[in-house]
Amino acid sequence: MSVSQSDRTSSRPVKNPPPKFMSRKDAFLLRMLIFVPICLVLSRLDVNPVIVFASAGLAIIPLAAWIANFTEAVAARIGPTLGGLLNATFGNATEMIVSVVALQAGLIELVKASLMGSIIANLLLGLGLALFVGGLKTRKPDSQINTENLSAVARVNASLLNLVVVFLLAPTAIEVTSITLHLETTNEFSYIASTLLLIGYILMLFFSMKTHKHLYGIEEDAEPESYGSEARGLYKLKLHIGLLLGTTLVLLFVSEVLVSSLEEAIATTGLTELFTGVILIPMFGAAVEIITCGICGAKNKVNLASAVAIGSSLQIAMFVTPILVFVGLFAGKPMNLDFDNFTTLGLGITILMVNSVSSDSRSNWLEGIVLLMTYAMLATAFLLHPALAS
Repeated sequence: MSVSQSDRTSSRPVKNPPPKFMSRKDAFLLRMLIFVPICLVLSRLDVNPVIVFASAGLAIIPLAAWIANFTEAVAARIGPTLGGLLNATFGNATEMIVSVVALQAGLIELVKASLMGSIIANLLLGLGLALFVGGLKTRKPDSQINTENLSAVARVNASLLNLVVVFLLAPTAIEVTSITLHLETTNEFSYIASTLLLIGYILMLFFSMKTHKHLYGIEEDAEPESYGSEARGLYKLKLHIGLLLGTTLVLLFVSEVLVSSLEEAIATTGLTELFTGVILIPMFGAAVEIITCGICGAKNKVNLASAVAIGSSLQIAMFVTPILVFVGLFAGKPMNLDFDNFTTLGLGITILMVNSVSSDSRSNWLEGIVLLMTYAMLATAFLLHPALAS
């Protein structure tokens, strides 16, 4: 019996589309998850605290990356507005969780140092790496495209970064110019200033996602990403939300291991608490942003790297830091905005250098080197600074 062409076609098995393999970056981060069980096991054994601290820090890197990936996946599904708010809340979940755990342990000065260190690392290491790698490309960097919008965003970012410096310098200025200063006065100022920073952060989100979204490349009528059928889309949305919450929970346990081994690790190595907070801890928490900036630079997407570095820094300064001030208030571990003077000076130098290289919305590899050299100089200064020595 003969078979028609249509019958032969319909009888053939339907080939599945080729599988979409993960990027080399995601594959590498997936392998790094091995440090999660390693650090949890080592924390139960009589092991050198430096090894426990290092393994917990390495475990934080992939967890932070997967939190960012799952957040992006959920944000793409729920639309630009809600997705933007989700990113604005979970964008620096790693720094928030590690800081809350350290705050509850009473390591208030270390929390302050790590917050400032994360900002410094994002701006100097992340942006510097992106400018250097992107500047080595032979074609014109994307930061020279659509100059009018980029210049407007650069001015807004520069103003917000300057605002951060003003708020963080104010307690130091009050302390230096006052003959007597009570801790309660500094705390009260910090609560008011933190409230103003949170209001400024909300207004920044309203500016970037509502009134001036065109400057940031947000489409007016953007639709949520479709996963196919409604049932399938809902299943994947729930899956990503579950993975996001699960990864965040694991990060909480790893953060406890990191913090519990921290004081002994500092005593063992002889490093100062200041250097550990400003330089070492941000190497773990801000590693994802730094890697992302480097990849963006390699792909010639310098303006995207700038958005990641500056956006993450503003989020830490205007959202994470004031939230931690109020968390400390309610947890009985009062934290204020009176940061170490040398750390505040380092942040001021950082923002001055970043604003100087981003003022014209153009980039080259030498400007990247300038930022990287500035970070190396500050890291050396924090290493040799005797403040808060163990």
